[in-house]
Amino acid sequence: MKRQRLHRAVLTSLLLLVGANTTQSTLRAQSLRAGSAMTEAARLKAYHERADSLIQQFANLIPPEDVTRGGYFHILPNLVLNQNIDWAVARLDTLMVAPRGDMFWMYPFITVMYAGKDNLPEATRAKMRDMWRTYTPYRGDTENHWLMYHTAMYLVAQMYPGEAAETWFNGKSSAENFDEAEEYLLSWFDLTTSIGQGEYDSPDYFNVYVIPVAQLLAFAEDPEMRLRARMMLDYLIADYAVEALDGMYTGAHSRVYPRQALERQFPNTTAFSWLLFGNTHKRTYAPSMILPIAGYEPSALLHGIATNRERDYVHRERKRTRHRMRFSPGVRNAPVYKYMWMNEDFALGSSQGGLLQPIQQKTWDLTWAVDDPVGVNNTFFTLHPYSSTVELGMYFSGPLGFITEGVTRSKTTYDSPGKWTGGSPYEQVFQHKAAVVALYDIPEGTRWPHVSAFFSKDLTHREEDGSGWIFARGGDALIAVYPLAPYEWRSEEDEWQKGQYNTRLHSPHLKNGFVIQTARAGEFSSFEAFKEAVLELDLETQLDPVPLVRFGALDGSRISAAWGVEPVVNEDVIDYANWPLFSGPFLNAAVDSHELELTFGEIRRHLDFKNLTQTDRIASRAPMTGDR
Repeated sequence: MKRQRLHRAVLTSLLLLVGANTTQSTLRAQSLRAGSAMTEAARLKAYHERADSLIQQFANLIPPEDVTRGGYFHILPNLVLNQNIDWAVARLDTLMVAPRGDMFWMYPFITVMYAGKDNLPEATRAKMRDMWRTYTPYRGDTENHWLMYHTAMYLVAQMYPGEAAETWFNGKSSAENFDEAEEYLLSWFDLTTSIGQGEYDSPDYFNVYVIPVAQLLAFAEDPEMRLRARMMLDYLIADYAVEALDGMYTGAHSRVYPRQALERQFPNTTAFSWLLFGNTHKRTYAPSMILPIAGYEPSALLHGIATNRERDYVHRERKRTRHRMRFSPGVRNAPVYKYMWMNEDFALGSSQGGLLQPIQQKTWDLTWAVDDPVGVNNTFFTLHPYSSTVELGMYFSGPLGFITEGVTRSKTTYDSPGKWTGGSPYEQVFQHKAAVVALYDIPEGTRWPHVSAFFSKDLTHREEDGSGWIFARGGDALIAVYPLAPYEWRSEEDEWQKGQYNTRLHSPHLKNGFVIQTARAGEFSSFEAFKEAVLELDLETQLDPVPLVRFGALDGSRISAAWGVEPVVNEDVIDYANWPLFSGPFLNAAVDSHELELTFGEIRRHLDFKNLTQTDRIASRAPMTGDR
């Protein structure tokens, strides 16, 4: 967004950060590899043009003579641009009659309060202040709920310091609300940078982490909180960027909705990628405008991490489960071990399986690149559609007798045998580079005792040749799948693309599994050559007494995976105990370090949340440290 268009309150936030950008600008000029299509100046100009178009789009979406329509993210850009103020006041008056949305009301409402500090009438601002006395927003029960709630409380208590308890909905004074919110925010920064997020890598909930942190960058008066927020924005966006293919969030996710699990471009993260990096088709998402309003600019380093897929790479991460309440003695946050194989044609990513997140878990995923991903199901994966009060009781506090009914009121597919999201305690996954082994050992009497594999309508090829292997192609991703147990094919109409049909591989066997070998089409002279190479691989499988696979992969690695046993690659047992918080060519961090090293080309950026410092340097040169 062009800076001269920013509202004065937002400009103040930007000016506080101006001295911190000198080092970053120096680094930007040297950060992109030779042959990059854009100069640094052109890249930043393009970012601000996208931000401008986003803000203008939502500012002018509702005609100012129509006071019956429009929400907070239509009001916000009008306040930022200082236009249509009479319309904004009229809409606010209507919206404040019956507030709803709890913490999802809090974060846009507080943003409008700050954006309108200087151009909303005093009477309107007084009404907005009184909403925090008369409306009681629910704090929620998930990590994103608490971050939104406490960020809003921090900012509104900051805006109205020294006010008495009776002026707040919760009966706490401004000072008490501020201190409580600050304590939570600092603890969340600390937990996230030590053992990872609980709602990790979610295509659908990425927004409600980035937005509250951007609000802190824009509006917090404490310089340390602003610096912490700017560093955390880099942290969160880098965490996404390293697992994104053409803007699509790939691999294993804590939470993903059914459509987003199949249409990989559909989640809001694609809109963030368009805004930040311009590396995907145009898709706009109104709340993302908070990033440019806050003065945030994606560095050339982040741009490189998000867009450079010239070489295949392995990336590993450690995350955590959300807090467990029952059925997990002695373990409050179980570790999540993530693995990614990324290249320009496809991304193959996984976690180890088990109950890592209730309801919406995606344990592993293959996503391939396509020219136009809109409406395309460019993915392949397998799962066991587990449903149990054990899973829900582990993560939710409600009475077990009613807990499934309560969940399915909003997450309607949870208790469905045909669902395409969810984790299972009877699923065990291991990945090494371009190969995945998924094993299933389902006890008798388990609800929905079958496994499924998703074969997309958008595969350009699928065939069986009697060898036991199924061969397929999606884009330039070649796929070989070996089911361990008998199966049948079921055609299913795409719920969102009517008249088009995906195919389910359905296998009703309790002991089960799949071997998946992937490759880039450019590695082989033809599809037939790929098939011949896979058919020559050594493969040994068994189902009893437990599922087991011994497999010689295309890259020459020898993989041994058996149910309940640590996997082995080339005679080395996988060392989960020392799995890093981040490890790969772009991001590196140790567990409990509260640090992150970002790398692209010659650029190094070190985020240290213990000492609250950011250090930027060119490789082999002296470090340059600045508080941004």
